[in-house]
Amino acid sequence: MLQAPAKLNLGLRVGARGAGGLHSIESLFVPLALADRIELRQRASGVRLLTEGPVATPAGRSNLAHQAAQAFLDAARLDAGVTICLRKHIPSPAGLGGGSSDAGAVLRGLAQLHPGALSPGQLAELALQLGADVPFFLTPRPALVSGRGERRLPVEGLPVLHLLLLHPGVGITTALAFETFDTLSASLTPAPARPTLRSLLALREEDGSAVTDALPGLSAEHWRDILVNDLEPAARHLCPVVAELREELSATQARAVGMSGSGPTMFGVFGDARSAHEAAQKLAPRVAQCRVTKTISHIGATA
Repeated sequence: MLQAPAKLNLGLRVGARGAGGLHSIESLFVPLALADRIELRQRASGVRLLTEGPVATPAGRSNLAHQAAQAFLDAARLDAGVTICLRKHIPSPAGLGGGSSDAGAVLRGLAQLHPGALSPGQLAELALQLGADVPFFLTPRPALVSGRGERRLPVEGLPVLHLLLLHPGVGITTALAFETFDTLSASLTPAPARPTLRSLLALREEDGSAVTDALPGLSAEHWRDILVNDLEPAARHLCPVVAELREELSATQARAVGMSGSGPTMFGVFGDARSAHEAAQKLAPRVAQCRVTKTISHIGATA
């Protein structure tokens, strides 16, 4: 059974467009205990996708997991097929990387089923072709991510963060979020830059090997610098309830509040699991989806 964890963006800064028309980004990607489950079964030919679970997901070729499997088989020129059994727990689109994580897990699983069929470099390139977030999910560990998503600087020693995720029950696609970001940026005066990576790197040890364990206890001002998400104004424009979710979380004991990815999932960072669960009990009746989870250091981690 393969684990396909959700990811959280601790801050997201959007840079200039590149030659291909895509924006560069700066963010800290952190995998979560919240995860989809995937089982791969070999078959004679073709790709078949079976889905179940409490969260709806696209079926057939429109699903990124299906696309990942077909891309792997085509690139490796394998005379083989696969059945993908996907149990979905991560809402999508939600800014949590659910579809990308499923694709990454499928690529990992097929690489295990067919050792040597693709080199690590070929697998990484294939992942990037499927989506900017997919390479992260080949080895989902905390990382400072930049460029189109292809540059990843691993972060060791990140403390466990207890989280409450709020989702309004409607999604925002990444493409629409960036399109709206461009429209708003053209008509509004940009806010002063507060680079996410610079704020995060200031927390690293002098040898660059680890983030200090001070992260959960940061001041509200420092958290605000880190959790700036340039796509939040676009998300609010497309889904006004995003602003309401921020207000709801800010009224709890959350130490910090942010939006993950292109939204509309809002999250609160809490000092412990109990505080997160207490906030969830209060907010659950007023929010479409309310989930307590935590960050993890790698697949299979319990803390």
